[in-house]
Amino acid sequence: MRRLLYEAQRSLASPVRNPRMATVIGRLLGAAFLVCFGTGLYSHFLQQPLPGMRLPTRPEFLYQFTEGTHIIAGIACFPLLLAKLYIVFPDLFAYPPVRSFVHLLERASTALFVGASLLQITIGLINTYHWYPWPFPFRQVHFALAWVLIGSLALHIGIKLPIIARFWRKRADYGPGTDHLTDAVPVERVAGSEAERLWGSSRPTGLTGRLIAYLDATPPADEKVSRRGFLATVGVAVATVVGLTAGQTFAPLDAVNVFGPRKKGVGQQGVPVNRTSKQANVTEAVIAGWTLTVVHGGLERSFTRAELERMPQTEVTLPIACVEGWSQMATWRGVRLRDLADLVGAGEETSFTLVSLEERGSFRQTQMGPEYVRDPLTLVALELNGETLDLEHGYPARMIAPGRPGVLQTKWLSRIEAITA
Repeated sequence: MRRLLYEAQRSLASPVRNPRMATVIGRLLGAAFLVCFGTGLYSHFLQQPLPGMRLPTRPEFLYQFTEGTHIIAGIACFPLLLAKLYIVFPDLFAYPPVRSFVHLLERASTALFVGASLLQITIGLINTYHWYPWPFPFRQVHFALAWVLIGSLALHIGIKLPIIARFWRKRADYGPGTDHLTDAVPVERVAGSEAERLWGSSRPTGLTGRLIAYLDATPPADEKVSRRGFLATVGVAVATVVGLTAGQTFAPLDAVNVFGPRKKGVGQQGVPVNRTSKQANVTEAVIAGWTLTVVHGGLERSFTRAELERMPQTEVTLPIACVEGWSQMATWRGVRLRDLADLVGAGEETSFTLVSLEERGSFRQTQMGPEYVRDPLTLVALELNGETLDLEHGYPARMIAPGRPGVLQTKWLSRIEAITA
């Protein structure tokens, strides 16, 4: 077993597989995960705010930016994580497999971190395409996994902190027994005469050996070429996957949006659609005789669409920004929600429940805090981009507010009811 482990570790030796490179890629990966975690928490609390939590409504494109950044950082994690695994995976063949309790803790935290990371970014990416080939609820599992991932990352950093501190900055000499061009403790030095006794001085042969030698070959005159080439490859991979996806959020990259599940300007009235009327089971028959009911305390008022159109109208330009990362700026026209709230005597601190015509769905009912209710940009929208709201965008009326996820911009709005303490 020792011979196999030594042979595997030696055959995988490469100038890019060293603590310095692991630290460089690791801090980029850690930063990407922290960005994902922070923006993900913000999205979570927008959808499920804690009691008394008030969230910002300005700038109005805030959620468009944070969620777009969340998806972009998550996509960047794919090449960064694969690069980190490429650097460190020969450590799987270390002998003995466990040297101490701290070493066991290190290997366990690494296994947990890698497993949670791969699962988290994979299901997150698949979610952007509205495909759910698993039996568990995505939102709850994604949220729980985020804490597991960050916790295992913190534990891993804590255990590896001496090595991280030692190799954080580039320098010519990293100390006794360490060569910054090779592994911190090269296989030959670890194995010593024991390795020679087990297998002699021969290198791996056969197709596998030649393939590994080709992949890890380094020009002897300048070993830095291999590391620079590796970093360049990782950089190109990150730029490619991000650049070919980010156009669904950031307009300057729209022309090269190849992998994004949504594209700006494609959809009814020039705006993409996530949940269709067919999926929501909202038909022309369902909206026949529609009225919007506004309730506060014992006072209840109903408005037909014609009555809403006769009320003072406000036009705003706000993005529709979805949790899958895509967004689209649009012009909306309708009645300010605060005007409807005043008509039923709602106070400045009143929150409301918004109810859709759709019969089922996680966001059939959503809640809106007073910071949104009283915002002058929050509308019961009747028009989109100068046209009567299309059924796919929530006709007869929908909610639009600044800084809110698309799932909370209730379509096919039927009832607005004050939340009593």
